[in-house]
Amino acid sequence: MPVHLREIVGFLDETLEAAKFRDYAPNGLQVEGTAEVERVVTGVSASAELIGRAVELGADLIVVHHGLVWGGGIAKITGPMRLRLKLLLGNDVSLAAYHLPLDKHARLGNNAGIADALGLEQRTAFGDVKGVALGLAGTVAPMSKGDAIAHIARGVCAGAPPRFVFPYGPDAVKKIGICSGAASDLLEAAAQAGCDLFLTGELAERAGDLAKELGITLVAAGHVATEVFGPIRLADELRARFSVDAQFVHVPSPL
Repeated sequence: MPVHLREIVGFLDETLEAAKFRDYAPNGLQVEGTAEVERVVTGVSASAELIGRAVELGADLIVVHHGLVWGGGIAKITGPMRLRLKLLLGNDVSLAAYHLPLDKHARLGNNAGIADALGLEQRTAFGDVKGVALGLAGTVAPMSKGDAIAHIARGVCAGAPPRFVFPYGPDAVKKIGICSGAASDLLEAAAQAGCDLFLTGELAERAGDLAKELGITLVAAGHVATEVFGPIRLADELRARFSVDAQFVHVPSPL
């Protein structure tokens, strides 16, 4: 049975506490399509490929981590933006996006998903991003750096080696800090929180030197690889809450 678009978006806004965040992008409904929703696709980024695949699946609503609107908004509807909007509006498909709220959420978020995959315990928040402690630290049974990196490869990288490793931390890893996406600027906060290893998605150039100077191991697993967890959990949540057909669609990226 169809569910009204506003009911689903309202649930997501409230559950993810979107209004609490000062973000780099507007959170919530970004493109409005049909009012009746029977099928939802979730994904990491609102690329033309994801939108096209959602259209092929008959989606009425797409929910992503990276939406179409950033910063000051949409300046021009040309090129890729024209194509993405044409796919959405031409097929009456809505698009909602949740950026920092989907990183942060204690149950549905990217960081929570990574922490669960790694089995982190005694979890605490750290690292300020626009007034929110976005990072998540937790303890593990002591293991070597090599074993910790292999553990990350299995839990986050589908068995592949992480993209980059700067192994400057202690030989024994007891506490891991994580923040999905491009969060290497939380490296110092992770060190101050007592982390032996910090895991994120992609790195700023300065991060390698900073890890060496701080004496912490830095691991970059890939931006997309660290941000599939939230969209997967959102699909499960919407399917259970509203009995709609909801599924995560993965668009692979090495970045």
